[in-house]
Amino acid sequence: MKVIHYTDVAAQDLPVAGPGVSGRVVIGKADDDVNFCMRVIELQPGAQIPMHTHPWEHQQFYYSGTGTIDKGGEKMDVGPGSVVYVAPDEEHHLVNTGDEPLVLVCLVPKTAPEI
Repeated sequence: MKVIHYTDVAAQDLPVAGPGVSGRVVIGKADDDVNFCMRVIELQPGAQIPMHTHPWEHQQFYYSGTGTIDKGGEKMDVGPGSVVYVAPDEEHHLVNTGDEPLVLVCLVPKTAPEI
């Protein structure tokens, strides 16, 4: 069993996402996780993750802040308590539209890159 606060893990800049975006692998390969990787992603105000796709699904839970996710042209607002499922190969783009960090938990299969 592992019990930590997510900020116990050092944040890493995510240069593929652009400035102001960082991530933490809070549960992953180092923990001998069998099926999933849990990442906590943080976007500073105005920061964004550009439109992209990848061959794995992921599940997101929004912890704090506000933003807009664009799933293949359909824009939806997200904020605390929002839950998003992104299917494999589905285009998606995320923007922090608020004035505080947008923090989300992202679960991906263990076959996906951790960060």
